[in-house]
Amino acid sequence: MPDVDVCGLVCPEPVLLVKRKIEDQGQGTITVLADSEAARENIKRLATGKGWTVKVEEQGEQWLLTLTK
Repeated sequence: MPDVDVCGLVCPEPVLLVKRKIEDQGQGTITVLADSEAARENIKRLATGKGWTVKVEEQGEQWLLTLTK
């Protein structure tokens, strides 16, 4: 079960949800499930810009992003 599931949401909502989670958690590991390339890329850009490393795994028509800091 991902920490944040942004499937079915349209921008900017996925990025805003992940941004809030990053700010609340501060460090550690956050998993995000996304179903659009735009959300995947925007979340990746947000996280790396805030100093998090991002690992992306394709899961069928979805992606699991693992953010670590």
